[in-house]
Amino acid sequence: MATIRDVAKLAGVSVATISRYLNKSGYVNVETEQKIKKAIEALNYEPNAVARGLAGKKTNTIALILPDISNPFFPELARAVEDVASMYGYTVILCNSDDEGVKEKSYIEVLKKKYIDGIIFASNTLDSSDVEQMTKKGIPVVCLDRVPPKQSCSVVRSKNREGAKLAVEHLLDMGCRKIAHIYGPQEFITAKERLAGYEESVKHLDWYSPTFMIQGDFRIEGGIRATELLMERHPDVDAIFAGNDLMAVGALKALHRMGVQVPGQVAVCGFDGIGMTEITQPELTTVAQPIYEMGALVSRILIKKIEGTLEADQTYELDVALVPRESTLRRNGHESS
Repeated sequence: MATIRDVAKLAGVSVATISRYLNKSGYVNVETEQKIKKAIEALNYEPNAVARGLAGKKTNTIALILPDISNPFFPELARAVEDVASMYGYTVILCNSDDEGVKEKSYIEVLKKKYIDGIIFASNTLDSSDVEQMTKKGIPVVCLDRVPPKQSCSVVRSKNREGAKLAVEHLLDMGCRKIAHIYGPQEFITAKERLAGYEESVKHLDWYSPTFMIQGDFRIEGGIRATELLMERHPDVDAIFAGNDLMAVGALKALHRMGVQVPGQVAVCGFDGIGMTEITQPELTTVAQPIYEMGALVSRILIKKIEGTLEADQTYELDVALVPRESTLRRNGHESS
């Protein structure tokens, strides 16, 4: 395999000149460029991207750190990040942290040594000191979906509180009168805002009680457990708004096991808009986030920061949309035809 020294020897120039030509880091006259090109072609030389990156402190590589790759919400985000990064000539390294701070910090240390150009975090454990540390190292950071304490970087997220209000409003319009909420872990800002939106929508109603709110864990199993407890506590509940689609799928499963008809007896609505909601029985009503658009936007923002064309950090909040399906289609307490 040919080396940069082989190219320099054949072209009759120095290794430093070859390096300037490859990294576009200095002037090389037209005649010398032609000699270098011919030498590269003759030797079938392929520049080492990592070595070039070390020389120029840029490898055209970004990292995407996700909390739970088993949640269908995150692979769709990842696909958008990768699609846009590829358009701009960047490669994406995917890291799954399992929402573990120790694992995430380990990734950060490894990535810093790899001369990564920037990092996208969808993280609950990232803190402002981590961001500051990476900024000092010259590594731009953008956050996706979840906001770090003392926000110190750009963030792309959706309107969670407004989405929760859309869900409750829809259930009330469908004739539901006692709407429960299965909420996600409250250390997640997304779960906290969806719970707040639910409470704001129902706290003035005469049936409202904190006992209509039960914690889940953003997983199907958590939705099952929460629904079982909820139905034991409030057998007359006629709607469940789950803080994400996986918990809503768990609610459907639990209600089916109990012989409760959906939507005839209990309507169910989720949040996120993952593809799984279209294959459940009945199909699941959800508040859909613009998942692909979020991933595409965060990728563009990071690349602009890497290339120095975006300086000010800000929060980008994208609109959500209610997607009504069979799991909530009721009228005045009766299942629609």
